[in-house]
Amino acid sequence: MTTEIMMTKRNNKATSRNRADKPRAGAAAADDTAITALDLPPAPLSPDMAAYFAKCEEKLGFVPNVLKAYAFDTVKLAAFVAMYNDLMLGPSGLSKLEREMIAVAVSAHNRCYYCLVAHGAAVRQLSGDPPLGELMAMNFRAARLSKRERAMLDFAVKLTAEPWLIEDEHRAQLRRAGFSDRDIWDIAAVAGFFNMSNRVASATDMRPNSTYHRQGR
Repeated sequence: MTTEIMMTKRNNKATSRNRADKPRAGAAAADDTAITALDLPPAPLSPDMAAYFAKCEEKLGFVPNVLKAYAFDTVKLAAFVAMYNDLMLGPSGLSKLEREMIAVAVSAHNRCYYCLVAHGAAVRQLSGDPPLGELMAMNFRAARLSKRERAMLDFAVKLTAEPWLIEDEHRAQLRRAGFSDRDIWDIAAVAGFFNMSNRVASATDMRPNSTYHRQGR
């Protein structure tokens, strides 16, 4: 073996060791700064939205990146906030946890990074059961769910994947699981909202706040 070849091999080994020694940048390291792939500067917040952002800071300790993403247009931001709060926090026969479970099951089907991270954290927190949040994100069918929860999620995912195949029998299955007709509307509305949100998030490469990854663990 020539001296030149030996030196090349030593250099290659040293380079490999140097790479291995360097700490890897966190996968979510830039998620709090590069929120979307679009260049949409934020508009001045209306007084209502400024107050809402301040409330998020007070209650959550941060402003969800989805709100910052919508902040380029105050009309769209206000509409998004109103619809989200009505569907996810307003009066309903569905619990807050059930609504978050729908969000995650739908987002898992659509492989939406933002919503899986953000709402997976909500499932972990609301349920007090961290594995449930992981199961919802990976495959809700592997989770030990009640008949009510399974019927609800089966319907929401079918509505996501094959909405044209929804028939009376699917609504009847929900009724047999104990859901009222108003509940069925709410399941459909939550699933529909997250299908929209998933597509906007995927189209813009929307990134979730890094703090979500640590919540409810």
